[in-house]
Amino acid sequence: MMDVLAGTEQALREVGDHLRDRQPAEPVDAATPQQARAAFDAIDRPAAALLRERLTALRPGAGWLDGEWEQDVPRDGEWWLCDATDGAVQYLSALPQWAVTATLLRDGAPVLAVVHAPLAGSTHTATAGGGARLNGRPCAPRPRTLACSVAATSQPPLVGRDPRALHAAGASLSAVLPHVLAVRNLGPTALQTAQVASGHLALFWQFGADPANLLPGALLAAEAGAVVTDAEGRPWTPDAPSFVAAAPGVHAELLDVLRRV
Repeated sequence: MMDVLAGTEQALREVGDHLRDRQPAEPVDAATPQQARAAFDAIDRPAAALLRERLTALRPGAGWLDGEWEQDVPRDGEWWLCDATDGAVQYLSALPQWAVTATLLRDGAPVLAVVHAPLAGSTHTATAGGGARLNGRPCAPRPRTLACSVAATSQPPLVGRDPRALHAAGASLSAVLPHVLAVRNLGPTALQTAQVASGHLALFWQFGADPANLLPGALLAAEAGAVVTDAEGRPWTPDAPSFVAAAPGVHAELLDVLRRV
C-alpha cells in the first residue's frame, strides 16, 4: 500500500502543478451557471483525464467514480474516488483554496486518501491503520476546548440538496457561533477536514449526505486521532445525513451544541 500511496501523491502533485499553472489570475467572467460550467470543464476535464490515467496505471483493477457528483458508494471491490479540481468555485474565482483529492475505496470503506493543495503547499495523506501525515510528517489534532476553537463548516452539497439540511446548516451556524472563537468556510470539504487532522482547525461539521467529499477527510481525520461521527454521535457512514470531525477534547462539547439544533 505504501507504493500505491507514494504513486498517488506523485500523481496528485503532477495534476496540481498542471492546474496551478493554468489558474487565471483574475476571476473568470461567467454571468450564468452554464458559462461557469463551460469555463470549468475546459480546465477540469484534461486534469481529470490525466489523474485517471496516472491512478489507473497504479491500480489497474480498480473502478472509477465521478468525483464530487458521486452519491452512491459501491460496497464491493476497489474504486478510485477522485476530484481533480476540488473547490471549483474558488479556482474560477482566482482564490487559492482548492485541492486535488484521491481516495481508494475497498468494499465501501476508504483505505487510502490524499488531499493535495498546491497553492497552500500542503499534502495530507493517510492509509487505513497507518496514521495520517502532513507533508510527510505525522500529524494529529491539537488539544482544545470549544471556547478556544477555530471551527469550520460547509453548506449541504448542491446535488440533491435537501431543504432540511439547508435549515440545519443555518441553525447550527447560529448555535455554534457563540461558543467558539470563529467559524470559517475555507474551501473544499476534504481540505477542511484534513486540516482538522493536522490541528489547523479544531473541528468541522456539515449537514447533508455528501460521501464523495467527506470520505477522504473522514479517513484522514480518524487516522490522525480526531473523532469522526454524525451530529448525533453515531459512527459516520457515507449515507449519514450529517458529519462531525473534531479534536477529542472538543467533540463532546460540539455535539452538545448541535443536538439542540
